Amino acid sequence: MKTVAIQGIKGAYHEIAARKYFEERGENDIAILPCNHFKDVIAAVKKDPNLIGILAIENTIAGSLLQNHELIRESDLVVVGEQKIRISHAFAALPGQSLQTITEVNSHPIALMQCADFLNTLPRVKIVEGEDTALSARLIAENSLKGHAAICSRYAAELYGLEPLAEGIETNKRNFTRFLLVVNRWLADDLVQDSEIDKASIVFTLPHTEGSLSKVLTILSFYDVNLTKIQSLPIIGREWEYLFYVDLTFQNILKYKQGLDAMRPLTKDFKILGEYRMHKPI
Repeated sequence: MKTVAIQGIKGAYHEIAARKYFEERGENDIAILPCNHFKDVIAAVKKDPNLIGILAIENTIAGSLLQNHELIRESDLVVVGEQKIRISHAFAALPGQSLQTITEVNSHPIALMQCADFLNTLPRVKIVEGEDTALSARLIAENSLKGHAAICSRYAAELYGLEPLAEGIETNKRNFTRFLLVVNRWLADDLVQDSEIDKASIVFTLPHTEGSLSKVLTILSFYDVNLTKIQSLPIIGREWEYLFYVDLTFQNILKYKQGLDAMRPLTKDFKILGEYRMHKPI
């Protein structure tokens, strides 16, 4: 059985993403290791060579989680997969409650932001930010907090015995989050076969000269490597220099490697964060 370290507790969207990742690969039995923070996920995986970690990396509404890009780069862990899930929020409370009896709503600040239009229909409800969507649900259940509701997944509501009073309350229905799975380097070959690889995450810096990024992009295009994401992050202590986090997809792994060999001399601090199979929803 595989064990996956997640940020949050059971019922969190990280658990949902982890389970879907392995279910799509025919593995329905995994164990979950809850962690308080993203840095704790990284620390747990580095400590246990058999552990797999999963971290949210970007959301279609909130954007990139820049701190997680840095955590992965600094950790020397390897990205071995990705999972995308639709984030659909429920408004859940103890059984017997109704929308009219709710006086306070608890959830993670991002989830609260994503449900702003729904919450505007409840002007008398106090909004309280919490550490995690699932934790908000569990606290309501454990403390029998009548008049309180959590914004969480339906899975979390059911897990902690809450009753959804409304579902699909997110303002934008095209609300997706992408997660990356990371492992210790020695385990990567056991989880990803070369024949499966069609995506890579890399990071590098560029000299502060005119056209430096354009030259790299031209090389990638020449070798039929598609750039699906580029995210820049300032380097502290090195004014006007940036780390570039780039996701690449390709159909021919040989041409991809040739492209990397051609662009590498134009970059500094080049690092492959991981090579893996692109998530294609079933």
